[in-house]
Amino acid sequence: MATNGTKASDGHVLTETVNDAPTTTPNDKPKTLVVKVQKTKKDIPERETWAGKFDFLLSCVGYAIGLGNVWRFPYLCGKNGGGAFLIPYFLTLIFAGMPLFFLETALGQYTSIGGLGVWKLAPMFKGVGLAAAVLSFWLNIYYIVIISWAIYYLYNSFTADLPWQTCGNPWNTDRCYTNYSIPDTRNLTSAVVEFWERNMHQLTDGLEKPGEVRIPLAITLAIAWVLVYFCIWKGVGWTGKVVYFSATYPYFMLFILFCRGITLPGAFDGIVFYITPDFEKLKQSEVWLDAATQIFFSYGLGLGSLIALGSYNPFNNNVYRDSIIVCCINSFTSMFAGFVIFSIVGFMSNVTKRPIADVAASGPGLAFLAYPEAVTQLPISPLWAILFFSMLLMLGIDSQFCTVEGFITALVDEFPQVLRKRREIFIAIVCLISYIIGLSNITQGGLYVFKLFDYYSASGMSLLFLVFFECISISWFYGVNKFYDNIEEMVGYRPCLWWKACWVVFTPLIVAGVFLFSAVQMVPLTMGDYVFPAWGQGVGWCMALSSMMLIPGYMGYMFLTLKGTYKERLRMMIKPLVLVKAQENGPDQQTENQNQNPANEEAYI
Repeated sequence: MATNGTKASDGHVLTETVNDAPTTTPNDKPKTLVVKVQKTKKDIPERETWAGKFDFLLSCVGYAIGLGNVWRFPYLCGKNGGGAFLIPYFLTLIFAGMPLFFLETALGQYTSIGGLGVWKLAPMFKGVGLAAAVLSFWLNIYYIVIISWAIYYLYNSFTADLPWQTCGNPWNTDRCYTNYSIPDTRNLTSAVVEFWERNMHQLTDGLEKPGEVRIPLAITLAIAWVLVYFCIWKGVGWTGKVVYFSATYPYFMLFILFCRGITLPGAFDGIVFYITPDFEKLKQSEVWLDAATQIFFSYGLGLGSLIALGSYNPFNNNVYRDSIIVCCINSFTSMFAGFVIFSIVGFMSNVTKRPIADVAASGPGLAFLAYPEAVTQLPISPLWAILFFSMLLMLGIDSQFCTVEGFITALVDEFPQVLRKRREIFIAIVCLISYIIGLSNITQGGLYVFKLFDYYSASGMSLLFLVFFECISISWFYGVNKFYDNIEEMVGYRPCLWWKACWVVFTPLIVAGVFLFSAVQMVPLTMGDYVFPAWGQGVGWCMALSSMMLIPGYMGYMFLTLKGTYKERLRMMIKPLVLVKAQENGPDQQTENQNQNPANEEAYI
């Protein structure tokens, strides 16, 4: 006689009694009870992996190489001693940037799960994953606004005469000028600035005057979100194909712009200014702080995106080699972009007769003011504008959709039963909500809101705070030797001891030092001569603390909800819940407690 339990879905236990005899009597008892524990994931679609050999590499390149490489690094290099700036830059890269990049990608590949699930390795630090999700959510809202600006400029470049090239437009004032060789322009405004402030933004006087939503920008922002959606909606198999274009296109454009730039009068002077070292600058603490912050922000550390991208790798992929390659490509791109930008800056210095240091600008000022101004001085101006703004679009879009992918992966892997089947709908909802909140950045006073997001929400101290706890959670609490064993399982050998020294000592020290320096040197937020009101800075601090407080908050929550003595609770908070040896399509997962029965194994009672 045999009795079979038939309810096997969603991890219910199947029981099966087995008897040796072919016939039974009422007094017969089963000799063996077999309990079959079945996986709970039968009805959940399998987790994807990268389809091509270079998908992961190009995705990381596209993610890490973004607008900061083009509009921030060259400016910092010129401002902070030219070639001498490369000394603190590469020291920070070697001691902190590369170790953190490798840690995140290896962590994702080993656990094969998103930025929330990986913290089963160090349960009390799950707040780091929650903080990363909040940070990436804020970043997704305002970073894409820059892409919408680039689309707006790109659209306006498809004309015979660029609209910021002349002063006869409805938005221009009597103070508008286009002759950039005028020595004294203190009471005048360039056509480029008027297009930026009076046409695209219709800028108000401050944060307290938001004005109306700019309909053209609302349309370009919607276009940007639609592009992001269709880049990731089908999963990493589709995304891996998209990055073959989005990650390589900017390099073609940079090369074309470089070839054009070095032929311009004054270009050589600009490049000399860019590479000439001024070692006296290295005595200033600000130079070292700029180098460190550039590394942390340009590599996209701490947002959970690198963990997500690594989690789609095959278990035995050489993530060690790939991480080093991506970091080298990132830094090379930053330096090459400097040659492109400073050839143009040198040309504009030659035209305007101003010092190169005064012409060089950072951030949106470089992309949407300095370069458009230079383009107006070139033959076939619309062509060069189209090439530049299409490059900006591609630089921004792959960084954006990889960050969104990191956010989506973290939540889908945390709630697979609910979200994995409905991934496309979930992505659409996230994009729609982000778009609606992002409309605050494209009102007539939206530039002030954008500045508030940029200064407080997903950069500065909140990101440094997160990265510090991310590093020590693995190196100090999970155990750096245990993590080395995990890496050896994946790549077949142990990396050199340098990485261990960085994870345990150097990287936490550098991150903590930069955090403290940033806190000491923090000043009230300004934009030009405008000082943000106290209530506006309060809103900014609320955004910053919305991620930072999750780390200690989750520790407190876990401690209070666990049962046992204080020592027992602390032990449970540190002890890994599950030691995952591989991903779903790799070897079976094993729990740390060998007394527990892994899925699909039979327990005989």
